[in-house]
Amino acid sequence: MTESAGGPPAPAVEGPGVRLGTARGRWIVLTTVLGSSMALLDSTAVNVALPRIGRDLGADLSVLQWTVNAYLLTLAGLILVGGALGDRFGRRRVFVLGVLWFAAASLLCGIAPNAWILVAARALQGVGGALLTPGSLALIQGSIHPGDRARAVGLWSGLGGVGAAVGPFLGGWLVDGPGWRWVFLLNVPLAALCVPVALRHVPESRDPRAHGRFDVTGAVLGAAGLALLTYALIEARSATAPVAGAAVGGVLLGAAFVYVERHRADPMMPPGVFASRQFTAVNLVTLCVYAAFGGFSFLVVLQLQVVAGYSALAAGAALLPTTVLMLLLSARSGALGERIGPRVPLTVGPLLCAAGMLLMLRVGPGASYVPDVLPALIVMGTGMVALVAPLTSTVLASVDPGRAGLASGVNNAAARAAGLLAVAALPLLSGMGPDAYLEPALFDAAFGRAMPWCAGALVVGAVLAWATVRTPAPGAPHPQCRMQCAVTAPPLEPEQEPARAGARPAAGPRG
Repeated sequence: MTESAGGPPAPAVEGPGVRLGTARGRWIVLTTVLGSSMALLDSTAVNVALPRIGRDLGADLSVLQWTVNAYLLTLAGLILVGGALGDRFGRRRVFVLGVLWFAAASLLCGIAPNAWILVAARALQGVGGALLTPGSLALIQGSIHPGDRARAVGLWSGLGGVGAAVGPFLGGWLVDGPGWRWVFLLNVPLAALCVPVALRHVPESRDPRAHGRFDVTGAVLGAAGLALLTYALIEARSATAPVAGAAVGGVLLGAAFVYVERHRADPMMPPGVFASRQFTAVNLVTLCVYAAFGGFSFLVVLQLQVVAGYSALAAGAALLPTTVLMLLLSARSGALGERIGPRVPLTVGPLLCAAGMLLMLRVGPGASYVPDVLPALIVMGTGMVALVAPLTSTVLASVDPGRAGLASGVNNAAARAAGLLAVAALPLLSGMGPDAYLEPALFDAAFGRAMPWCAGALVVGAVLAWATVRTPAPGAPHPQCRMQCAVTAPPLEPEQEPARAGARPAAGPRG
C-alpha cells in the first residue's frame, strides 16, 4: 500500500488494510470525521440562523424555505450518484473533491450579498455534500483492516454524533456572536485541515465491480422533478399559471424518472430493489417519519426565537436533549430491536414522537424551558431512540446483503426528499404568510396548526409499520453505525457481503 501526497491516486486497496491502532489509521478516522462533520454541522446549525438571515437580508418566509431546501434538493438528488462516483473513480479522490466543493460553496454562502445568491450557494453546497457524505464512510470501509472496521465505524458514528449534538449549540453561539455568516465560513478552515490529511494519509480505493455508465438522466429527472414540486408548494399561495405549470411539470418529470429507471440497464435507483415488500414498506414509514422531522426542525427554532423570545444560542441549546438521547441510547435501542423485532419499535417510536410534537404546542410567548420545552423534547427524543436504529436494521435486512449499500442510500435519499417536501408544504398547510416569522402572534398561530400535521404524519407511519413490518429472517445484515443521531436522515451504511469462505471485504456505500 502506497501513500499518495496529492499526485495520481494510489492503487486500489485489496490487501488487509490499515490497522486502526497505527498513526495512519487514526489519521484516516480523523479525516473522515472532519469531512462528514462539515455537512452534519451545517445541516443542524443553519436552521438556528434562519431568523437572523431573514432579517439581515430582508427575506420573506419563502426565501427561508429555499435556504433549507436548495441544499436538500441537490443532496437528495445526487447522493446515490456521489457514492457511485467514488466506487468508480476512487473514494479518496471524490471525497476530497466533495470537501473542496463544499468549502467553496460555504465561502460563497458566507459572503452572499443577497438572499438569492445565498440560495444558489446552498444548492452548490448540496452537490458537495452528495460527494463527501457517502465517501466518508466508504474511506473507512476501503482503507481500514477488516478486523478493525467495526471499531473504526463506531468511532466515526460516535464522533459524528457529537458533531450533531454540538451543531445547533455552535450555530446559535455563532449567530449571537460573530454573526450568521460564520455558520458557513467555519467550513473553510475545517476543509483546510481535512484535505491535506486525506491526501497524505488516506490510501485510494475503488470498487472493482463498478462498471457501466452513470445514470445522469435519472439524476437530472429526479432532481428537476423535486425542484418543480418544491417551487409549486412554496409559491402555491399565488395560484398563478407558472405555479400550476410547475406542479404539473414536477409530476410529469417524476413519472419520466420512474420510466427511465425501469428501462435503463444500469439505473441509479434499480426498481428491483422495491420488489421486497418489506423494503417498500419501511421506505414508506421513512417518508412519513422524516417528513415530520424535517418540518419540525425547520419550524421549532423559529418558534423558540420568534415567539418564545429565545436567543439563537438558547434556541440551539434547547434542542440538545433529543440528540444526546440518540447518541447515548441508539446502540441499546438497536440491540433491543434485534431481540424483539422491529415492528413494535417502529410503531411505538413514531407515536412517542407525535406526542412530543403535540406537547410543543405548550411553547408560546414567554415559555419556560424546563416546564414547557424540555418535556416535549425528552418524549420526542425517546421516540427517535426507539425507531431510528430498528428502521436502519430493517432496511438492510429487507434486501440481499450485496445490495445493503444501495438500500441504505435509497432510504437516506427518501428521507431527505421527505424533509424537503415537508419544509415546502407545511407553511402552506398551516396558513403561514410570507412575513409570518416577523409577527410573533401570526407565527404562533400557524405553528399551532403545523404541529398536528407533523404528528399526523407520524401516526400514519406508525400504522404502516404495525400493518406491514415483519421480523427479518435470521442471518440478515446488521447496521455498523451503532451510535446514530439521524435527525435529518437515517445513517448511510456500507454494503455487506454474505458471510462465506473467501468472500472479499465489502465495498463502500453506493449512497
